[in-house]
Amino acid sequence: MSRNQQNKHRVWTRARVKDTAIDVFFHLLLLLISLTCLLPFIHIFAKSISREAYVIANKIFLIPREINFNAYSKVFQDASIVRSLYVSIIVTVSFTVIGTFLTISSAYALSRVQLKGRKVMTFLIMFTMYFTAGTIPDYLLMNDLHMLDTWWCMILPLSFAAYNFLIMKNNFKATIPDSLIESALIDGASHFKILSNIVVPLTKPIIATIALFYAVGRWNAYSDALFYIKQRADLRPLQLKLYYLVVAASETFKAEGGAATGQITNPEVLKASCIIFATLPIICIYPFVQKYFVQGTMIGAVKG
Repeated sequence: MSRNQQNKHRVWTRARVKDTAIDVFFHLLLLLISLTCLLPFIHIFAKSISREAYVIANKIFLIPREINFNAYSKVFQDASIVRSLYVSIIVTVSFTVIGTFLTISSAYALSRVQLKGRKVMTFLIMFTMYFTAGTIPDYLLMNDLHMLDTWWCMILPLSFAAYNFLIMKNNFKATIPDSLIESALIDGASHFKILSNIVVPLTKPIIATIALFYAVGRWNAYSDALFYIKQRADLRPLQLKLYYLVVAASETFKAEGGAATGQITNPEVLKASCIIFATLPIICIYPFVQKYFVQGTMIGAVKG
């Protein structure tokens, strides 16, 4: 081997070692980030199926001890849980459909350069990301609109998110060429037909991403139902119902002086089982939209 070839081999070896070290570093970094997301869930699940005495003594970390499902039995013993699950499903589906429709429509309209005043309207939408009226004005508005103790108070108020709108708008500008829209208009297509037959099929990844944002946000929310649903217990969503269940268990536990009984009185165990019970539906749905979610966030991050 000549001297020149030896030098090239050393350079290639050093570059390969450097690339390997970088790959190992980023793999370890991603592993640590993944563990920060996974370990808390495993910890909560271990607490939910462990004996109450070990949870009270803070001896549960990742491995459950003396497995039992009494906490889950406590959750399912309440017949209204099924009703609350039904309410959450209806509200989440309706909220996601309406929110996605409004986001797609507004993003398409405000991404067209032909629309006069689109910059002003975009600014007004962005303004709501930084300044809100507050809880009391929102409650007074719901009361004036006669929406308290109705389905609509959990569906309409937050069905349009400015952040989702900006992602969708940037995606339309980056992936839908103006020449494509103009050629469709020349052929006599209306904007509604262009939106339904051209834009929507070409932007399925970002639509799936936005729909997932709306669904997860609505499924996990309960504060608005806590404020607006007072008289009609049959309209309480699952998260609010589980919240009241945990509060009742906490009050019972305090009334008994923190003593363990044959029943589930420790609120920590019940809280853990409620978290797992409320999280499982979203976890089951996420794998089906994961590929669209990854594609959509990458495309939506491109600024047109």
